[in-house]
Amino acid sequence: MQPAAGSAVATPQQAGAGTIAPDTPPAGRALLIVNRKARSGAEQAEAAAAALRGAGLDAHPFDPPDGMSCADSVTTGLAAGGFDRVVIGGGDGTLNAAIPGLLKAGLPFGILPLGTANDLARSLGIPFELDAAAQVIATAAPRPVDLGEVNGHCYFNVASIGFSAELASELKAEAKKRWGKLGYGVAALGLLRRARPFTVTLVHDGRVERVRTIQVSVGNGRHYGGGMTVSEDARPDDGLLDVYSLEVTHWWRLVALLPWLRRGTHGSWRDVRAFRTTELELRTRKPRPVNTDGELTTHTPAAFRLRPAALRVFAPAEGEE
Repeated sequence: MQPAAGSAVATPQQAGAGTIAPDTPPAGRALLIVNRKARSGAEQAEAAAAALRGAGLDAHPFDPPDGMSCADSVTTGLAAGGFDRVVIGGGDGTLNAAIPGLLKAGLPFGILPLGTANDLARSLGIPFELDAAAQVIATAAPRPVDLGEVNGHCYFNVASIGFSAELASELKAEAKKRWGKLGYGVAALGLLRRARPFTVTLVHDGRVERVRTIQVSVGNGRHYGGGMTVSEDARPDDGLLDVYSLEVTHWWRLVALLPWLRRGTHGSWRDVRAFRTTELELRTRKPRPVNTDGELTTHTPAAFRLRPAALRVFAPAEGEE
């Protein structure tokens, strides 16, 4: 659907203002943006629109031109006016890229999980099956979701330096699309034996801690990396950042840690530092890349903060997931 020239975005709000539009009705007019480069995006684009319409929504797909960012796609697509929700079809990288547009729009958003890992959908209890996810968007009440922010870059799930950032650099988009979750494991195994500890200074809650680590992760959501868990108690709407530092000295210790990392109980290990906060600064001797939701977006020194209830998402209520 082409936007009407000169039309205003429906219920526009200033990006980052922290205010959101009023509650929406159970079903309404939805702008649908599908990332056709996501793992299942191209083959599921038509099915995504059909699923929303089957759930009773007035769905209007917007197919952005080549080179347009997901955030700009949201803004441009909404220019036709009259929408009361935005639906993003894609994976965690697509959702991350949409954040600036969603903040600017101030509308609640829905998720159709079409990516490789779909960790945000997993954290929120959103089903991976298209028709079931569409029913959630049509019938669930929008609930608040926090955002993490590092050096001005917002994220839903987790931001990391060290091993995870190096993995993001090596795991190319084509490999993710071809191999899916297996791609994470293949790339991780190749990188693991080369991982070496580095020194980082953590500044938080009046403390300054200098540690040797192979990874520091700052989670806003619960899941990341294809099903790993930041913390067993973490939620994307709990008003806290969950931080952990893997202070292992040998790569085989990380292999032993994997079952605990999947369950989110790694904080009980003596060589894992774990805590909760709302602000944190990471400093390293040389700049190190920061991975936010699977993409390298900034580098150290890295200043983190929490943006509580920054957006609203159509998801099952707590306890119904």
